[in-house]
Order: sequence, then C-alpha cells, then structure tokens
Amino acid sequence: MSNNRTLFLSHLAQTSDTPLMLEIERASGVELYGTEGQKWIDLISGIAVSNVGHCHPDVVKAISDQASKYMHVMVYGELIQSPQVKFAEALVSLLPDSLNSCYLVNSGSEAIEGAMKLAKRFTGRHEIIAFNNAYHGSTQGALSIIGSEYFRNSFRPLLPSIKHLEYDNVDELDHISDRTACVVVEIIQGEAGAVSPATWYLKKVSDKCHQHGALLVLDEIQTGFHRTGPFMAFMNEDFVPDILVLAKGMGGGMPIGAFIASRDIMDALTHNPALGHITTFGGNPVCCASALSTLEIVKLLDEKEIIRKGSIFHDLLIHPEIKRITGRGLLLGVEFEDEVFNKKVIERCIENGVFTDWFLFAPHKMRIAPPLIIEDHQIFMACEIILKSINDLRPE
Repeated sequence: MSNNRTLFLSHLAQTSDTPLMLEIERASGVELYGTEGQKWIDLISGIAVSNVGHCHPDVVKAISDQASKYMHVMVYGELIQSPQVKFAEALVSLLPDSLNSCYLVNSGSEAIEGAMKLAKRFTGRHEIIAFNNAYHGSTQGALSIIGSEYFRNSFRPLLPSIKHLEYDNVDELDHISDRTACVVVEIIQGEAGAVSPATWYLKKVSDKCHQHGALLVLDEIQTGFHRTGPFMAFMNEDFVPDILVLAKGMGGGMPIGAFIASRDIMDALTHNPALGHITTFGGNPVCCASALSTLEIVKLLDEKEIIRKGSIFHDLLIHPEIKRITGRGLLLGVEFEDEVFNKKVIERCIENGVFTDWFLFAPHKMRIAPPLIIEDHQIFMACEIILKSINDLRPE
C-alpha cells in the first residue's frame, strides 16, 4: 500500500520542485506534531492564519455546533444565515463607522478581486495603482497588481491599466490622478519581508486618493486581527481606507475572507448588472461560525502585550549573522546576508524543532509570525533554537 508521502507526490499538484514534505499528524496551540514523534514550535501560523493558535477549543466547538445544523444551503447573499449575520455585525462593530458593509468570500485573493471590481464599478474608472514588492494573491486580477515581474511575466497578458509605484516614495504619488479607480496598498508589505513605510506615508496616499476621487483599498490580509498589535494595523494611523481587505487570521484556520466598505460604495455591486459579484461558497456558515468564535477570542487580546512579545524576539535574536529585524508586533523579518544562508538556517531550525520559512520577495529574511497566544517561555525556546541553528552553520 502506498504511504502518504508517495500519494502526496503522485496525486497532489506541486507548487515547487522541493516541497518540505513534513507530514503533520496534529496541531495544538503553538505546536505542530509529526507522524514520527517530531514536534515543532510554529513560528509562521500557516502564514499569519492561526492567530488564536491551532485547534482552539472554542473555535473547534463552534465549527462542530454549526456543522450539525447546516453547512451549505445557498450561494452567498440570498438567504439569511445566522452565522453570516452575526459575524458581519460583530466585525463591523470593531471598525470605523464608514466600514459597515461586508462582502464575505473564501480567501484573500478573492477578496482582492472583489475589491478591484467594486472600485472600478463605483468610480467608473479602470486604472489601478499598486506597488513594487506587494503581494495580493495569485488569481489573474490579484496577480496583475502584485509587485514582481518575475511572478507576473509567465502569465501575461494580465489586466490592462495597471501601474506599479515604488513603496514609501512620496514623489511617485503624483501618478494617482483623475483616471485612477483605486490604489491597492499593504500597510506593511508582508512578502517584501515585513517592511513598514514612514509614519506619514500612507496618510499621504489616502489624501492623494481623496483629492482625485480614487478609492483607497487597504490590504490587511496578513496584518489584520492584532497581528501587528492593534486590531487592524491602520487603527494607529491617521486615515481610514475606503475598502478594507481581510482574510488569513479571520477564520481561526477555516477559509474565509472579506472586503468591507461603506454601504454606499458596496451597493454598486447590486445593479448594472445585478449580481455584479457572486460566490457559491463565500460566507460558508461553518467558516463564519469559526470566524465569529475567533473574533471573540481575538478582540480580548492586548495590543501592548503583542508588541511586548515582539520585542522579546528583537531582544533575544542578536547575532553577528543577523543584520536587522524588520516589522511590527508579531510580524517580523529576520534579515541575513543572503538567501542561501537564510534557507540553510531555516532548514536547520526545522531539524531542531522550530518551524519557520522565508518571504516570497525577500528570500534572505526569515519569517516570524507565530500564533498570537505564544507564551514567553516558547519565545525563549524558539529564539534559543534559532541562534543554535545559526551557530551550527557558522565555520569554526
């Protein structure tokens, strides 16, 4: 009989020539467990997904309770489904008043696609501005605006009328004009290696959008739900986006995303044409039940506590091979001299009991984005293993 490793390679499409091939038997809290007795401290949370940890008992119960009632009854937006309504109400209650209408989807990529369509429909324009080294997803529309020609080029032709600007370069904001439907921007560039702009930069982007009647679409797919400290990273800034895009940490491990705007903007999808954006599985009731339970846990988290935990990584990860640490809260990038050394350190970390990886557009940086419930002693242990792994690779 074939084992899971053979079946994995035989029947699942591969995304690279060198998958990690770790076989996970279970996960709990901040730890992953392999089929051969291995245990890893999880420092990436499934790429900023498991903010409340793996298999949080409240989330598991919410999923089980809803699954016993109904799992799918109709496409999104036609029937009143209690998990959708309750989750949307709870989510918008934590956001600025202008962000009061949710469209629930299945993933971050789909949320980006919906936000792009909404901006074009509402403004009547078709030019979209994004940024170099931005990542917004892999579907055709999202791929059109990610900031890497290496990833875009093999799939051309993509969407027309896309402009890419340099992130954190205020001089380039003059490209925003009366032709621009929207500007899509991350508050912290995740796959660029947790890169933050100058404190005033995004306010200038927002002001420029409003000056020209363009919509500001803020991608908080990786940074939302307390990942960087505040509930949403923009809440410590002096602006509010026109459209907010969420996913990842939203569902407690279940697939769900959303784009959120004012009712006035969102109503543009209801006519000319009607059903301007539809989804079969978006707002799945089991996923919404999981998201609501996750939200109840997340909203109790302390912004200062998350920032404090992030500072422990800064304080402990001091080594001649570490050039600097970027990011905020518990979204951090540990920078090494080059990609080759970083990937060797990551491989050794996994061997030694810490699960981490690198960033798509910054392969010389190690990703640190653990579940937000990580405890101090687990941070100490993880940092000790990272430093040991670096020393294991240093020449005598």
